[in-house]
Amino acid sequence: MSYPANRPSLRRDDDALAGIDVTEEFERFSQRNDVFTRAMWDDRVKSKQSQAFFASYRMEATPRRGDGFTQRDFALRNASWLISDVMTNRHAAEGRREGFQAPISNDTPVAPQQVEINDPARMSSEIKRVARFFGADLCGITWMDERWLYTARVDVRDMTEAPLGLPEGMTSVIVLGHEMEADLVATYPSALAGAATGREYSHEAAVVMQLAAYIRNLGYEATASMNDTGLVIPYAIQAGLGEYARNQMVITPEFGPRLRFSKIFTNLPLAHDIPRPLGVRAFCDICTKCADACPVKALPYGPPSTETANVSAIRGVRKWTSDAEKCFSFWAKLSSDCAICMRVCPFNRDYSKWRNRIWLKLALSSLRKLALRLAQRHGARRKPSDWWSGIGRTGQ
Repeated sequence: MSYPANRPSLRRDDDALAGIDVTEEFERFSQRNDVFTRAMWDDRVKSKQSQAFFASYRMEATPRRGDGFTQRDFALRNASWLISDVMTNRHAAEGRREGFQAPISNDTPVAPQQVEINDPARMSSEIKRVARFFGADLCGITWMDERWLYTARVDVRDMTEAPLGLPEGMTSVIVLGHEMEADLVATYPSALAGAATGREYSHEAAVVMQLAAYIRNLGYEATASMNDTGLVIPYAIQAGLGEYARNQMVITPEFGPRLRFSKIFTNLPLAHDIPRPLGVRAFCDICTKCADACPVKALPYGPPSTETANVSAIRGVRKWTSDAEKCFSFWAKLSSDCAICMRVCPFNRDYSKWRNRIWLKLALSSLRKLALRLAQRHGARRKPSDWWSGIGRTGQ
């Protein structure tokens, strides 16, 4: 493996600093085993309910279960996905479901002349400024750790594996965070809440493609990526954006777990951020609100381990790992995504409010048990109809 000039070697303590515990049994993950991809080919996951789940995003087979699951709710959710869907489907005939099972194609060529970069740290600051300009809420930069790349991409014509297609010589991963609307997240589980997810996928598609185009215009390779190509959570942690939690999400000090992440692979000379151990692991050790609230008990109790419930989990990493099959079965039943675990997470707060910033300091300190007691009633579900009428904004 080659390393960028500004990061001369892999330090032994990098994984420990990031809270990533890789064992000798480690294996890179095949995206063909991602539970959403398996729902397209694996009879252990594929079912009439899972097919109805996908059909509901085309306003087909949308169930009517009352508040949060009306035609209006599905209409907003599906409209929120539109820009992402347009980008994703443009090369589907070639087997490329971009942003999900394949990296996003370059819409602009790499400029023939490179801008000279003498100060990678200054370039990193510039990239973060441009990322904010295009609409990213967070931006961190880490090294190109090949362990988190998928072993292959998926050709969606026949669900076979194909080469990833990343250019050679990529040295950095730029990770972008996109905040989900708190008032919609508060209505999970509902089709309405799915609009919070879809809106950010559409937003991130634009942001990640524009930032990658900017880098190519400087004369450097840049591949825009969403759920495709590699696991974004370890990259986000290594880029210093947050810390891994029991609910399988990255907890950030700015937005808690209420984020979607995207990424850009590049050979632009950049300085790298370092992981920030916050104290989330210690809090999650004593908090099981997400596992308690999960309707299908897909989230783990106890300490992190290397145990996996099925092939939809990476092997050889000691961490909290969900049962993806149980989780997706509930999504299929709803015909929409579920993020109850995000909604009830004590870190899911509005940190522009002073009282929540004080709570965060408690939660990340030796007073975490007090913070947990203060969060016992936190994360109550909001009625979807109240969102439509503008009643009872969460203010969490």
